Formats: sequence, C-alpha cells, structure tokens
Amino acid sequence: MTATRINRHINAPRAKVYRALLDARAVAKWMVPDGMTSQVHDFNPREGGAFRISLTYIAPTVTGKTSAHTRTSHGRFVKLVANAKVVEVVEFETTDPDMRGSMTITYSLADAEGGTDVLAVHDGLPRGLSPADNEKGWRMSLDKLAALVETT
Repeated sequence: MTATRINRHINAPRAKVYRALLDARAVAKWMVPDGMTSQVHDFNPREGGAFRISLTYIAPTVTGKTSAHTRTSHGRFVKLVANAKVVEVVEFETTDPDMRGSMTITYSLADAEGGTDVLAVHDGLPRGLSPADNEKGWRMSLDKLAALVETT
C-alpha cells in the first residue's frame, strides 16, 4: 500500500476551508480533477456519516474504474475536528481486484500567514492506482478548493 502527501497553502481562513470540505455543493466543484465532472449522490457530513460520489471522464476514450467512463466511490466520515481535521475512509466501487480496498484520506488544517496550510494525506492506495496519477489528480482538486474558497 502506498500514500500520497500534499501540502497546499490556501489564502482563506481555516473555518472557510473546513466548511468547503464538508459541503456537498462545494465538494462537487472542487473534488474533481481536470477532464472530469462530478456528481455527489449522498453526503452526510458527520462522524459516521456516509457519502457517495461519481467522477466521469469528459473524454470518451478514457476508461473508468466503475463503468465505461465513471469512477464511483463511497465512504464515511471517521473523524471531524471543527476547523482542524477531516478523516474519511473511502473505497472505489469496482470489480477490479487491483482497485479494491479501503483508503484513508486525512485533511489537516493549520493557521498560516495569510490563510491556511492544508496537509492532505491519502493512505492505502490500491495497487492498481498509480501514486503519480493520484498525486496529480489531488493537486488539481486542491487547486480548485483554493480557487473556490479564496474567491467566495
């Protein structure tokens, strides 16, 4: 199992960043790499609350993990510390044994000059998920998170 660790400074207060991590409409806007669209099916942002999200590739030639062009994942919120931390356990909905298994995603927020430092850690990547591709997608998503909270 491998992990992705990304540090990102965001020019917005911790409370605003934290709210964007737990708001379904915001998540649909930011938690989606370039070249994909997002649909939030279920989202219950409380400890033990479940969520289910599908990402669909725009290009018809790219293969998804769940269906022809879609990657659906489901999970639950394990720990929520107001304005400081969000911990989720996530699984892809797939029959591919190389893409199966639980992953843990942790967002840690800290005050920093002019805003918030975000440490995003994605632990337990399945063996079929390229760590480099995962990091690239998460960087795109965190850039969108920054753009969303820095402008609203």
